[in-house]
Amino acid sequence: MRRSDWRLLLGQRPDAGQAHALAAVEDWRELAPAAAQLRDVGWGRQLSYSRKVFVPLTQLCRDVCHYCTFAQSPRRLQAAYLQPEEVLEIARRGADAGCKEVLFTLGDKPELRYRAARQALQTLGFDSTLDYLAHVAGRVLRETGLLPHLNPGLLELKDYQKLRQVAPSMGIMLESSATRLCGRGGAHFGSPDKWPARRLACLQAAAEAGVPMTSGILVGIGETRAERIDALLALREVAAAGHVQEIIIQNFRAKPGTVMSGAAEPTMAELCWSIAAARCIFGPDMSIQAPPNLFAGDIRQLIDAGINDWGGISPVTQDHVNPEAPWPHLDQLRAQTEAAGCSLVERLTVYPRYVHERQRWIDPGLHKAVLRCSDSGGLARVGCWSPGALREADAHEASEMLAACVHTPTSSGSAVARALAGQALSEQQITRMFMARGEDLAQILSAADALRADQVGDRVSYVITRNINYTNVCSYKCGFCAFSKGRAHEDLRGKPYLVDRAEIQRRVREAWDRGATEVCMQGGIHPAFTGQTYLDLCTAAKAAAPEIHVHAFSPLEVAHGARTLGIDVAEFLQALRAAGLGSLPGTAAEILDDEVRAQIAPDKLSASQWLEIVGRAHQLGLPTTSTIMFGHVEHYGHWARHLLRLKQQQIETGGFTEFVPLPFVHMEAPMYLRGRARPGPSLRETVLMHAVARLVLAPHFHNIQVSWTKLGTRWAPYCLGAGVNDLGGTLMNESISRAAGASHGQELEPAAMEALIHAAGRVPWQRSTLYQAADPASRARAQQAPPLVEPINAPVAPGALRVA
Repeated sequence: MRRSDWRLLLGQRPDAGQAHALAAVEDWRELAPAAAQLRDVGWGRQLSYSRKVFVPLTQLCRDVCHYCTFAQSPRRLQAAYLQPEEVLEIARRGADAGCKEVLFTLGDKPELRYRAARQALQTLGFDSTLDYLAHVAGRVLRETGLLPHLNPGLLELKDYQKLRQVAPSMGIMLESSATRLCGRGGAHFGSPDKWPARRLACLQAAAEAGVPMTSGILVGIGETRAERIDALLALREVAAAGHVQEIIIQNFRAKPGTVMSGAAEPTMAELCWSIAAARCIFGPDMSIQAPPNLFAGDIRQLIDAGINDWGGISPVTQDHVNPEAPWPHLDQLRAQTEAAGCSLVERLTVYPRYVHERQRWIDPGLHKAVLRCSDSGGLARVGCWSPGALREADAHEASEMLAACVHTPTSSGSAVARALAGQALSEQQITRMFMARGEDLAQILSAADALRADQVGDRVSYVITRNINYTNVCSYKCGFCAFSKGRAHEDLRGKPYLVDRAEIQRRVREAWDRGATEVCMQGGIHPAFTGQTYLDLCTAAKAAAPEIHVHAFSPLEVAHGARTLGIDVAEFLQALRAAGLGSLPGTAAEILDDEVRAQIAPDKLSASQWLEIVGRAHQLGLPTTSTIMFGHVEHYGHWARHLLRLKQQQIETGGFTEFVPLPFVHMEAPMYLRGRARPGPSLRETVLMHAVARLVLAPHFHNIQVSWTKLGTRWAPYCLGAGVNDLGGTLMNESISRAAGASHGQELEPAAMEALIHAAGRVPWQRSTLYQAADPASRARAQQAPPLVEPINAPVAPGALRVA
């Protein structure tokens, strides 16, 4: 094949004949352009690594590979196996250093060869190495939260089925498919577990068990290029089941004291050729990995050859298989990666696809541990910050955001450029934007800030409002909600209550006297509520303060009210408007994707029903806000879909006043406590959501609001440099975020709002609900606002569900 023919490989994976033709390409640089382009199609310009700690559980092995110094005889070891406390001590050091993965390296079934191994296992109380491995991996998982990755050698289906209960991923290197290397004089002579057919059968058993696997080849152990291609093709065939998540292309290193100590090591050019060939053979989707500590040269060549992953890097332990090759410092690796025009990202032991498809690939007992370690993209969650928590971002997390918020001019990427030009973005393009880090992150924040300035100028608005949550009794059982109370929710914050009419009117009058122009009324779906209840709430509020704007009732409450009165939604909305309703909060949206809604709120409105109700409200002259609740079980593709659906609705009916990202507050949420959700979005994701929303929703949305109750007064102002132009409401009382565990207070007074805005170099502007200038009289009342009177939430007696 000619050089121009390699471009043909970009559209489809090569067949066996085309793959073998790669062997004739002497210089790997001939393949590099196609390989790099394929990598960019599948993985972009991000290179991943796993921050891990290595545990050499046993260095005994029944195999005698002629290049290996890891395997030792019993007489050269102090103990046949590490004790459980030794394993836990290593794992705890890894957890303290920010590791997410613990890699168990061990020999293959040493008890079949060594009496010392059998005796040690008997003393430990186990029948086999695999039984002991399952025990210590389970303890590490439970006691440190690290995710085990197991490399125990050949396994059968029953072994995988047992071990997948304590480890989300495992691995076995094919190394080579050349059976002649198992014969006398070959690198694998005397190693019964290295026969290629056995290792491929092992990978097939892993597919049947549903275990995400690592495999790969060892370059330079006596195989030819043709045999290397045969091995890659064999791996490609077995990987068709979807369970092989990465292919390692590792170079042989000659080690003193081994049979192959004098063998020639492969050149780095040959290693790069093998990487480029692997990329061409596997195409864009497979992760291709090469260990940076084994490369004797500029590691940017590995990037040019088509890798997308550096493998495991440990800040704590050495590479026990290659102890002569120290790991690069992560700062050094990051600098070298960025010098190649890429960004370094941390992943988990399982790649994002398997995190997203965890019902298929990960044992249910591990979902809690995996979700707590992952971000919404399925990569490693970086930092300790969570929405609503008082715990501050760690140094790395904070420095990443602070650096990104200093808007250095950069050339716009294609998606950002399209957004700035007012062109539509695809779901895939938006999803990629949510993956941004480093320079890409800074570019998106800068672009969103520039677009904000162009659309709405430098004013930052806020509204003086009071939240009135009239009941926390709810007949729905949303997995994310710690606010609603019922008989099954007594363990969560607060007791069931129902605010009576007199107290509602007192709160409305007090809000008006303190400068409020709006009351926001929402509550649980009380079993005794009907549409008349909501009409009476509007009437009561307007009677207490006739000029107050009533912003009330989620689309779910509207649907409930219409159904209980036996009328359609449009008729009920008209009745609410006549009773004094001015606008609706666009809450209960969560994620506008029924795949997600089925997991977190299966009995609530579907995505299309939610959109239909807000669309009908818009048509009747009732504006609404719009929201997203993000960072729980969904992924970036769902975020993109949500934004596109909101944008389309706005194009059709034009009634959204603003978009409000609501990061999931996890602390008291039932689905988090049951291990079924992440601890909210990371700080990067939270700030990025506001910026991407500004770019995606333009020009049809002008106002992007940040929730200070979720981000606090430290990070909410940073969003003002990421496309945000509104700080929301002063609130006076905040119940829903507080019930979920948020600790950022119940009121942010106007003076405090304006101080935050001034500190960000922007101009404060008090607005009405519908983004008109607030009445000067409101500002005058706010400046003389007396302290709030403690609200009275009348308790609901057990079994008493009548409306007050």
